[in-house]
Amino acid sequence: MYLKKLVLIDGNSIAYRAFFALPLLNNDKGIHTNAVYGFTMMLSKILEDEKPTHILVAFDAGKTTFRHKTFSEYKGGRQKTPPELSEQFPFIRELLDAYRISRYELENYEADDIIGTLSLQAEKDGYEVKVISGDKDLTQLSSSLTTVAITRKGITDIEEYTPSYIQEKYGITPERIIDMKGLMGDSSDNIPGVPGVGEKTALKLLKEFGTLESLLDSVEHVSGKKLKEKLEEFKDQALMSKELATITREAPVDIQISEIEYEGFDKEKVVSIYKELGFNSLLDKLGDETAGTDEVNLEEIDFTIVKELTEEIFSDENAFYVEILEDNYHYADILGFSITNDKGNFYISTETALSSPIFKQWAEDESKKKFVYDAKRSEVSLRHHGIHLAGISFDLLIASYLIDPSETIEDVASAVKKHGYTSVQSNEAFYGKGAKRKVPEEELLAEHLSRKADALMSLKDKLDNELQENQQAELFYDLELPLSLILADMESSGIKMDLDRLKKMGEEIQGKLVDIEARIHELAGEKFNINSPKQLGVILFEKLGLPVFKKTKTGYSTSADVLEKLEQDHEIIKEILHYRQLGKLQSTYIEGLLKIANKENEKVHTRFNQALTQTGRLSSTDPNLQNIPIRLEEGRKIRQAFIPSNKDWVIFAADYSQIELRVLAHIAEDEKLIDAFKKDMDIHTKTAMEVFHVSEEEVTSNMRRHAKAVNFGIVYGISDYGLSQSLGISRKEAGNFIDRYLESYPGVKQYMEEIVIDAKQKGFVSTLLNRRRYLPEITSRNFNLRSFAERTAMNTPIQGSAADIIKKAMIDMAARLKNENLKTKLLLQVHDELIFEAPKEEIEVLKKIVPEVMENAVELKVPLKVDFSYGPTWFDAK
Repeated sequence: MYLKKLVLIDGNSIAYRAFFALPLLNNDKGIHTNAVYGFTMMLSKILEDEKPTHILVAFDAGKTTFRHKTFSEYKGGRQKTPPELSEQFPFIRELLDAYRISRYELENYEADDIIGTLSLQAEKDGYEVKVISGDKDLTQLSSSLTTVAITRKGITDIEEYTPSYIQEKYGITPERIIDMKGLMGDSSDNIPGVPGVGEKTALKLLKEFGTLESLLDSVEHVSGKKLKEKLEEFKDQALMSKELATITREAPVDIQISEIEYEGFDKEKVVSIYKELGFNSLLDKLGDETAGTDEVNLEEIDFTIVKELTEEIFSDENAFYVEILEDNYHYADILGFSITNDKGNFYISTETALSSPIFKQWAEDESKKKFVYDAKRSEVSLRHHGIHLAGISFDLLIASYLIDPSETIEDVASAVKKHGYTSVQSNEAFYGKGAKRKVPEEELLAEHLSRKADALMSLKDKLDNELQENQQAELFYDLELPLSLILADMESSGIKMDLDRLKKMGEEIQGKLVDIEARIHELAGEKFNINSPKQLGVILFEKLGLPVFKKTKTGYSTSADVLEKLEQDHEIIKEILHYRQLGKLQSTYIEGLLKIANKENEKVHTRFNQALTQTGRLSSTDPNLQNIPIRLEEGRKIRQAFIPSNKDWVIFAADYSQIELRVLAHIAEDEKLIDAFKKDMDIHTKTAMEVFHVSEEEVTSNMRRHAKAVNFGIVYGISDYGLSQSLGISRKEAGNFIDRYLESYPGVKQYMEEIVIDAKQKGFVSTLLNRRRYLPEITSRNFNLRSFAERTAMNTPIQGSAADIIKKAMIDMAARLKNENLKTKLLLQVHDELIFEAPKEEIEVLKKIVPEVMENAVELKVPLKVDFSYGPTWFDAK
């Protein structure tokens, strides 16, 4: 047992492994996170399993190393790092700093050389050493004190190389790995070796002759004329290849092992990064990590607990705060109210307020201005108690969100803190978290709520001025604030469910699951628990002998990405994937909707998140009605359960056709795109014609598919790697396709170049309605951070403008329905689509006014186009 243990990690290698092992993941800000997530998982496993006393992560410093002097083509031909991976390296480094793990890179040297040098120093000092990488070159470092762990498929499945294991696997000692590389070369590093000599031949020769030099000195004794000639002809190349493959153990590393002692991570910083990247499952593992971390300055505050409500406590302008802790605030209990005005700070208990006609009269008085936090939430919660909140003239949540949408706003404390107001505790700090969560006594609750209302009043003018300075007052007062009340109406109304039909669907899916389960058992040759990854792994990889891609602590990985790679290998895989899809439909949507539906009115009341995304798009939760899976027939049929709330009514759906591409045509002022939309051409066919230089009649379905992928990909700042993954083509083909697209649409190319220059000058980009997204990284010296910011600059004005347009359409539509005195109600917004319920007698009017309103929400250089349909259910309205 060693008292000192050093772990050395090959940072670039592990990051690459993680990136390609996991599907592309994004956080809510659009940053790719799969490499960081995989790296974090590996790091957690290393710390748990190895319990190092010392640890360091080594990175490559650049593309050029001392080896390039020996061979200029060293590592030549490697594909450029996908930008989706490049942008994640700064976060990996930030994560290591939060973990208090040393990281190091050295100009002109590779990570391998840093690891080789430090491992030798550690061995001399009596350390046990563990090297972790995805590169087998490092196995040459294996010794009695050093074990080299190489990741196999995936990120946590590793193969440990000790001298005895290398002897058993290859029949040579670790020192001879470089001789093997000298003979067989290494295509990944562009090390040439001897042409025609593979691993098998190399090992045979080394077992016979010992070293590469001995072999070359005794080449006349090699059997096989052709092999002998190759060894003679490429002698110098073999020696050079051995030199290239040799890890130096004398690199000028200026960090001492004593400096890389591991003493545990900085919990607060780790939590902050996990939150930023959206690693919720990792946050849960950390436990109650954030309680009490708020830096607050709780200055004294005067407040009054109102025992008997009178009109005297109200004023013409009031900061008004409603306290609800529960997420599902449609049915939640209100904990209390607070009001701040020119007369002071007042706390009113729920019972006092809701039992008083004076409170209801004031709340519903349009002339009494109210400054609130989260108008939608406040209105919905009060409606549950029969009160319609009127006179809302300011919303701190929405204002704060518009001023800087990159900030995560969890409660009043987080919203006001970034504006310099620190006299409010977070809800977690005040109420506690999880099992420790409780509502304190009234005196403390009254003070907490009074601080919130006081903050609303104190910051209202400051935020209003910032909106004016940013030219966002119109966006706030004419778009977002009215929209919050429309959303409140949609949430309160809810959408009716045919629960009997939903139950019947559940029974049908359950029947299919039983049938599929029987087929899977038949193909497997035995019964087993399909939902048990351990049992499934044994069936697939031991009994059926399918290739192993990944392993976990408990056995074989049977994750979706693994199964998709095996789909062509055995017919059982297709059945398992279908079984899982149906199982998720059953649990998440059938059972989930049945559980969440209000049993009294048979409705579900989704929550629309108005202050979440940086592009301005709305999202939907509890339940998420924007992402009902519709690729599966069974998923599409779930929409049959969404019905009008009245008999003889129908569901009416209207959606924008290719709105983001139309916005792109407008912003980029590209003549070809504008002309195509004005002529109502199929834009994907048009793009295929331009890119492939063919006539409309010559466009094949595959050409159109490729054109569609690049059309929408451009909107989202797609890279050659991203396009290659979506189309199943090489990165080179994808890159050529993007180049041809930009040649075909010069206006788009010019827009993409100019928006980046503009963003660098301003520090932000804007939508058509002046929604901002700040991009501080756009001038970063870090290439990866800068590249991500540049792509974001290109696509945010497009996505954000599309979001603005449908929000404007919702406001205009609400006004038109009211002016026309129609009974039709807006139920849902699903990205570019609006869903209504309407009496049948109003359909003819809707067919006219819905497209009219939506298509004229804003004026573009191209026409907006709206398609609509209707039927007895949401399914029939598509």
